[in-house]
Amino acid sequence: MLKLAGGGLTVLVLLLLSVLFVVVVFPGAVPLVLVGSRGTPSPSPVAIVTPSPSPSPSPTLSSSPSPKPVDRTAAFATLTRDLNKIATAGGAKASVSLMELGGTAPVAMWSIKGDSSWPADSTYKLPLLIAEAQGIASGKFKATDKLCYKSSDYEVGWFGDYVPGTCYTRNALAQRVGHYSDNTAAHILVRYLGGSTALNAFAKSMGAVQSKFWVPNTTTTGDLARLWWYEAVGAAGGKAAQGWLYPLITKTYWEAGIPAGTPKATVVHKVGYNGRSLNDAALVLNGPKGAYIVTICT
Repeated sequence: MLKLAGGGLTVLVLLLLSVLFVVVVFPGAVPLVLVGSRGTPSPSPVAIVTPSPSPSPSPTLSSSPSPKPVDRTAAFATLTRDLNKIATAGGAKASVSLMELGGTAPVAMWSIKGDSSWPADSTYKLPLLIAEAQGIASGKFKATDKLCYKSSDYEVGWFGDYVPGTCYTRNALAQRVGHYSDNTAAHILVRYLGGSTALNAFAKSMGAVQSKFWVPNTTTTGDLARLWWYEAVGAAGGKAAQGWLYPLITKTYWEAGIPAGTPKATVVHKVGYNGRSLNDAALVLNGPKGAYIVTICT
């Protein structure tokens, strides 16, 4: 059960990933202070979910395929029907995308309304942190770089200790963004990255071709999944970048989404919330059949 704190509406979003032998649920309530963005668009209406495959490069992290790959068409059809029933019964609107990085015959991309536009909310911080990680891995950035706060960076969030002219290390700001989803820290990083233009150019280079992060700050589950796929296969700095990035967004303060439904797995993820919708974009590193990516907007 996911109780949307802003709307007072309890929405059932029970994701039965039977094809992965995983159950993902969204329990609990998420406080309104979680997300921030420069834009606050409304999601496109999604009455009943229907499958919509999205093209994507095939993952390269899968194990050797078996001589007779398992046909999971029927399993995905059943999953789609189950999700339709859940969405209808709970009055929910939902989009889901799934990509597998391991197992036999991994799924390159499976989606339900994967191209539908949603408020990105704090999920814009995912490409931001990936870009930061790539910069550090390449030597363009340093974790010890001092970045200074301006009053125009401020947005209500986790931390309230910002004073104009105060400087923070890149590491300290990234920790605030990753673990606590602090909005002001994210704004400082975006400004030093080059603003929304630079952020969106990077996101598009990583497969997020439909998203418009920051302003008006919209995204799709397909885009969020592709962002994770390119990062996972090493396109954003490889292991050096991952060694810096993953600890920032693993076991965060905001674990009531995908991590709560996969308690035995290591879940690297970023959530977003605006009082009406909730997003979670996750890379699950040790699933029962290998690593996989699941992104959900509700």
